[in-house]
Amino acid sequence: MKAIVVEQTGGPGVMRLLEGEDPGPRPGQIAVRVAAAGVNFIDVYHRTGLYGLPLPFTPGLEGGGYVVAVGEGVADVAVGDEVAWKNVPGSYADLVVGDADAFVPVPEKVAVETAAAVMLQGLTAHYLCNTVYPVREGDTVIVHAAAGGMGLLLTQMVKSKGGKVIGTVSTDAKAELARQNGADHVLRYEGFGAKARELTGGEGVAAVYDGVGQTTFDEGLGALRRRGVMALFGQASGPVPPVDPQVLNRGGSLVLTRPTLNDFTATREEYLWRAAEVFQMIEDDDLLVRVGETFRLEEAPEAHQALESRKTTGKLLLIP
Repeated sequence: MKAIVVEQTGGPGVMRLLEGEDPGPRPGQIAVRVAAAGVNFIDVYHRTGLYGLPLPFTPGLEGGGYVVAVGEGVADVAVGDEVAWKNVPGSYADLVVGDADAFVPVPEKVAVETAAAVMLQGLTAHYLCNTVYPVREGDTVIVHAAAGGMGLLLTQMVKSKGGKVIGTVSTDAKAELARQNGADHVLRYEGFGAKARELTGGEGVAAVYDGVGQTTFDEGLGALRRRGVMALFGQASGPVPPVDPQVLNRGGSLVLTRPTLNDFTATREEYLWRAAEVFQMIEDDDLLVRVGETFRLEEAPEAHQALESRKTTGKLLLIP
């Protein structure tokens, strides 16, 4: 097998393509030939050491592919099945091995590469607007980085629930993409909080879905209406400094949460339910999945450079 390996943390250049032995599945596991692996900011955090992993390691958690071997005791998966996953370490490879329960079946009408592109971002968007703050008809919310892979999916899901989206972007091209994707209003980051409050008649927004972090957090709190929800699910611009809880009090009994996908797919049943709903939206043409760029496996450093530049739109995939 071939895999990207990180032997020391650092910049994109620390990732190297190496060859190794095919480990084969142990009891309860399956082996999957990777058709596409998702590139995500958590991979960057692992590579830089912000989220520490034992060295050496192969980055990547997300992907889609074809089952090539089934371990003892696995009854509901067969060789040739198409599957996708959101949390199988070592996905920057042409072969991954993991517990069978870590994978979900991909419906026949959904391309396996498309499934790979929505496992982290699609399921995150699903839990954010259905569970963390369940969007109701007429609610106005802020979606940061509205032209990124996550923002494009979340905007569509909010709109499908009858909500209104104020999207933030950094360029004219991204603004146009966000509008085409259904955002009701598109703002640049500078001064977005005051402008969002103006757009809501001074009331403020029901929720802020913030994957940017440090540079948007404080202003986002100021844009919330009374009892509004700040859902901080990422930190693309850096970690948010400690927060005085009195800020939430002064803002109008605000709610601050720092959710993660694993906690909202904590059971097999919940994992399958969220994945099935996202796949159904794709099948029904209610969710358009935009792959912004694809890279060969050995181009993982270039993929990370593109992601960190904040100049990309849509999802980035590695194709072994």
